[in-house]
Formats: sequence, C-alpha cells, structure tokens
Amino acid sequence: MTTVYVPGDSAARAVGADEVALALESEAALRGLPVTVVRNGSRGMHWLEPFVEVVTGDGRVGYGPVRPDDVAGLLEAGLLDGGEHPLRQGPVERIEWLAGQQRVTFARVGVVDPLSTSDYEAHGGLVGLRAALAMAPSDVVAAVTDSGLRGRGGAGFPAGIKWRTVADAPSSVKFVCANADEGDSGTFADRMLMEGDPFTLIEGMVIAAYAVGAGEGYVYIRSEYPDAVRTMRRAIGAAAAAGWLGADILGSGFSFDLQVRVGAGAYICGEETAMLDSIEGKRGMVRAKPPLPAIAGLFGRPTVINNVLTLATVPAVVAQGAEAYAASGVGRSRGTQVFQLAGNVARGGIVETAFGVSLAELVEGYGGGTASGRPVKAVQVGGPLGAYVPASAMDVAMGYEELAAIGAMLGHGGVVVFDDTADMGQQARFAMEFCAEESCGKCTPCRIGAVRGVEVIDRILVGPPERRADELVVLEDLCELMAEGSLCAMGGLTPNPVRSVIRHFPGELGAPLVAPAAPGETGTP
Repeated sequence: MTTVYVPGDSAARAVGADEVALALESEAALRGLPVTVVRNGSRGMHWLEPFVEVVTGDGRVGYGPVRPDDVAGLLEAGLLDGGEHPLRQGPVERIEWLAGQQRVTFARVGVVDPLSTSDYEAHGGLVGLRAALAMAPSDVVAAVTDSGLRGRGGAGFPAGIKWRTVADAPSSVKFVCANADEGDSGTFADRMLMEGDPFTLIEGMVIAAYAVGAGEGYVYIRSEYPDAVRTMRRAIGAAAAAGWLGADILGSGFSFDLQVRVGAGAYICGEETAMLDSIEGKRGMVRAKPPLPAIAGLFGRPTVINNVLTLATVPAVVAQGAEAYAASGVGRSRGTQVFQLAGNVARGGIVETAFGVSLAELVEGYGGGTASGRPVKAVQVGGPLGAYVPASAMDVAMGYEELAAIGAMLGHGGVVVFDDTADMGQQARFAMEFCAEESCGKCTPCRIGAVRGVEVIDRILVGPPERRADELVVLEDLCELMAEGSLCAMGGLTPNPVRSVIRHFPGELGAPLVAPAAPGETGTP
C-alpha cells in the first residue's frame, strides 16, 4: 500500500486540494493501485499548492501544483514510485526553500496526519509533556524563562515571567487560554498549525497548565477559521481518549480539561482582555489594566494567555532544554520565529528560521521578490498596525529590538510585500480606516481619533496643496494623542503605519516635498 499525502489545509483546499484527493482515490481504484490518501497539513509552500507527496523507498517525493486533471498523467508517469514529471519537485526534505529553514514550532506540520495520536508520538510528540510531568512545576517555569521564549502574538513579553506571575498568584482556580484570534492581515501561521499539528498546541497548553496549577483551558478561535475549529475539537477529543487530557494525565495525577470557544469575527478580540470578555459571553471590550490577566483574568481568576505559536513552541523548549533553544537567535530574541510571507510576493508561505534573518533575505531570498516582477517599494511587518519598511531598510535583522530601532515591530511575524506601484498615501489612510472600523469604542483616543485621522488624511490627499503642511501638523498631533492616550494597542499602534509613510514616503501624502522641475529646468536633488 502506497501512502500519498494531500493537504487538508484551508489554503490548499481553496485551490482544489479536495478535488485532487478525490481524483487520486478514483484513478487509483480504476487502475487497481493500492493507495492510501492522507490529508496532512500544508508544508507552507503556497505557490505549489495543492502539493502532493508520495512515500517512496527514498523518502517523500513532492509534486505541485497539482490539478485534478493532472492526476491521470501523474499516475501514468509513475507517481507512486516518485517518477519523473514536469510537476515533480523532488525529495521534499531537499527542496531548497524548506531545507534552509529551522523548523521547531512547525517541525511536524505537513509531516504527520494531524489527527493521528500514534503519528504524533512517532514524530516526537509528548516528549516535552513527559519531561515536564517528571519535573517540579517551578522547574518547568524556570526552563521556559531561561529559554528566552517570548510571546509570539506581537507583544514579545517573556512567557516565563507571565507564567511565574500566574503560578505565584493565590487562587484555587486558574486558567490557560490560547489566543487564536489571528486577525492581522497577512498572517496565517496559527491557522496552519491548528489544522496541521493540533496536538502540539494541546501539549503546550497542558505543560503550561501543569506549570502554573491551572485546571481548565480554552482555545479561542476566530469564526473565520471553521476548518481549524473542527480540527481542534476533533484533536481535543482524540487527546482525551488517549489520556493526554482530563483526569490523571499520563498517570501523573494532574488533571486538565480543554475546550474551544469561537469568536464572532471582531479584530479587537485579539487583544487579550477583550478575548476574555468574549469567552465569558460578553461583548469583546478592552479592560483597563491593572489588574493584569495574570492576576485577575478569566472570570476574575489568574490566567495564562499566550498566542498559539508561543504555546506550541513550549513542548520543544522543554524537550530540548532551555539552553538548546536559547542557542539560536539574535540579541534578546531567542529561538525561532514563524514568518508569514504574503502580499505581492512570488513565493508566499511559511518560513520558520532563527531570529536574526534579514528582512531582505525573507522577501528576496525565500519570497523570490514581488509576484509582479517589479521592484519592492515597501514591506509592512507586524500586521495592519505595523510600520511600512522601505526597500532601502530591508537589511534590518528580524528581531524585536532590532525592528523597534527603526520604528517597526515584529508583531505576529506577518510580512506583506508591496511593489513600486503601491499608493502609500492610501495605505496610510487604510490604517486609520481600519482602526475606525475595528475599534471596540471604549476609549476616546481610538474611537474618535481614528475617524478624525481618516478625515485629516483625506484633506491631505485631495485638499489644496498649500494646506498640506498645516494638515500634517494636525495629523502628527493626532497620532501622538492616539499613541499615548489609547487604552490598548488597537489605537496605540495605529499611528505606526501612518508615521512610517510620512517618514519614508513623504511625497505620497499630498504634493511632493520638493516641487518637480518645470520643463527644461534642472530639478533640485
């Protein structure tokens, strides 16, 4: 029996993976070929989806992008033996785009059957959990702290310090919440991990719960991710049946229950306290801090809130040891980051590599430049509230402090590429418009400031050129008010993309700073 892998990931399904899987099963049956089709997660090479892999004596061989009408020809060419074909990409592990990565969090994504507990264990699953359960809870917290693991959701706060706060909080009831409300444009790593390796997230949450003394957990998933919701619920059921959740986990005496909560699609619920309100059945509204969620979080109890990628990295940290994980990275950004390439890029997808890789290497190396073939103009890093980095600054190392030094932020690792036809004035306007649309409305700087921001930018873009300088002063004052006065990062970060456009692309918010030369005259450099 030959095993063939066809991704069941949402991105692959969107371009015909279900039809390819059905065609493979039908054609194999007609030809009397013994084939088992496994729906795995995506390897993250989105330009090759649907990407089909066949298990051969020399390892897994990949073909892509495969369409349903390619299947008959592939079988005739010897697909089941790794035969030659124009769509053949070669041995998967030797594909240059994958071979150059350092996959830790995504080590099993695309490799395993996402809902097979035996497959998970066969590929190194539960090593971290078993190691953690053999340690004192305080030692688990210390290991996470010493590893340098920081929150991958955007803030970059050290995970171990947050865990220590919850562990030390005096309460008989504590919670662990995975924030999977992945609303940033150009980000999809949380979804891919939940659909491609859900047990890694479950294992990380159990370790976190053991470390801080929590008995119950929630995975908060945005409603736009129905496949992730379905996969996580099935995985939780399978984990409970295997003794990885519930009472007396793996015979340790420790108990932890986990369930999924689905959000209604509000971007603001990606903010941790708004997410807590939503889980509690309320409208998602940002809470004033203090108290911090680590002290008074879900239902007023101490709560660990981490991003999906943070929690999914914990098993590897505990299994490998803090020192091994901290050995890679740059500065205070230790370990690896899952970067997501999107926008006008030739090869979009997932790149996991150590912190310190340059933005240029991600965009030009892994991404292959723009899909249009035109020069890169700007790259927005960190989601819709992240700064636009000009092409001239793409040599920056991808790390929290390194990006902050140039006025940018890492965020959730999203990298959205724009070519030289992009209208940066409109991009600045979009930031304010996005905030006005998605604000929870609780604080005035965000609720009113974003609306006024759209109005000011509109006046700059279409108003009298002689008013531009005055309007820019008003816009900068508004940005300062939002950054300093907003209750949360929604309003506080909205000025980032606007200010980056003013700084790096000043001529695109109204008339150029230097008037163009008249015909026959020499322009002023």
